[in-house]
Amino acid sequence: MKNPTLSDVAHSAGVSYATADRVINKRGNVAEKSTRKVRDAMVALGYVRNVAAANLSRKRIYRLAFLLPNGPNAFYDRIRSHLHGLSAHLAKDQISATAIGVDAFAVGGLKSCLSAIADQGFDGVAVVGLQSTELEAPIERLVEQGVHIIGLVSDLPKHLRSAYIGIDNVAAGRTAARLVGVSHGGQSGRIHILAGSTEAHDHADRLAGFYEVIRRDFPNLAVNDPVMTCDDPTVVKAEVEQVVDGSCGITALYNIGAGNGGLIDAMAQLNEAHRPFCVTHELMPDTCHALQHGHIDLVIDQGPDVEVNRALSVLKALIDGRSPLPAPDLVPTIYVRDNLPADPTLAMMKDTSHD
Repeated sequence: MKNPTLSDVAHSAGVSYATADRVINKRGNVAEKSTRKVRDAMVALGYVRNVAAANLSRKRIYRLAFLLPNGPNAFYDRIRSHLHGLSAHLAKDQISATAIGVDAFAVGGLKSCLSAIADQGFDGVAVVGLQSTELEAPIERLVEQGVHIIGLVSDLPKHLRSAYIGIDNVAAGRTAARLVGVSHGGQSGRIHILAGSTEAHDHADRLAGFYEVIRRDFPNLAVNDPVMTCDDPTVVKAEVEQVVDGSCGITALYNIGAGNGGLIDAMAQLNEAHRPFCVTHELMPDTCHALQHGHIDLVIDQGPDVEVNRALSVLKALIDGRSPLPAPDLVPTIYVRDNLPADPTLAMMKDTSHD
């Protein structure tokens, strides 16, 4: 038996083709009684809307926005670069993805940006989330306009978004703690923690996971209160230089966020045999080079290109009124100097400022 058509649905429901089309494509202005008849006919006939054909006939463009923190952050620069590199491919699928800069860790800035993009015709928005009730009103306004919201990398409160694309940051913090703990071999030590801001959901979650494991399984290790750096490499460098001068007894450093350029500059001045064990996030050219040269010990990478690709897929599905395809959890990769990728854009690039 051939697949039922829109004409079959209209005939079965006893309505015009135009009415059935308005119901199926959610164009409104149809009486509730007629809407119910069309939907009942769709179920009875097993009609499945051909989203691709409908969009093609309407010459629809999916307009997506990615709200990304500004500032000297190689991770978000990589996301912007990846989006730019995909632009020609996305255009063939009638997708436009725009990266919009937002002041890093600024609730007010993110709130203003969310308000500013209302009424601009976006179908879906990926947001690097912060933790604040101030974001509720502008996000709810976008949702009321039919805009689909997802959290990217750093989550939003669950009731504000349709999906979250990113790693389990609590697990990432636990992983860092386990590796820092094991590195001490049962000896006592003191850990210094740097974070961008605990208003960022990912940083707060990593910190919570780190504390959980250290307090439970490594009571021999003391943990300093985290220092907030706003991911500024200059601030990171000054803080690291201050605590690794030998008088603070620091045996390990964990950088929860970014600003790795400053971290590496400071660590590169130390003899590898006497520097603290060092863990940070995101495999970029500078952290790859630092691993190769023994300036840091371990990088936890979340694969931003994969996250962007999945965000695009999920947003398109949500806009089409479909459930996103099932996908495995995003699991971060742990890199040491011995398992670096052969990708020349990472492993072969060098930042000579660290030589």
